[in-house]
Amino acid sequence: MKFLTEKMFLKALFILLVFSNFNTLIAQEVTVTQDPKLEQLLSEKRKVNSSITINNQYKIQIFNGSSEESKKTLIQFKKENKNYDATIVFSTPIYKVWIGNFKTRIEAERNLNILKKKYPNAILIKPNK
Repeated sequence: MKFLTEKMFLKALFILLVFSNFNTLIAQEVTVTQDPKLEQLLSEKRKVNSSITINNQYKIQIFNGSSEESKKTLIQFKKENKNYDATIVFSTPIYKVWIGNFKTRIEAERNLNILKKKYPNAILIKPNK
């Protein structure tokens, strides 16, 4: 009988310890400190992302393919053409190199004809909102 009471005592003690630790875990408070520059960077990133895809402007796609090839194409393009905006856009499973922010279709087609000499697969696009 003494063994049974010791066993019950140990069970009760174990349960008491578990619940007391559980309560202290719940009562603990977590404080997260964030560098103020992080929010500024996120804001800048949102602006860049919105300017890339959400506007009514035309773009010219000069390349689509692998990540490495798109990086090489973008670097080469930027070396040769400093007056165009250019960026890489990922659309599963391929990477695309987009050029420019042309307000009118005529302006975009004019530039497309120029770029087709160097990039014969270039196409005119108008990204979706």
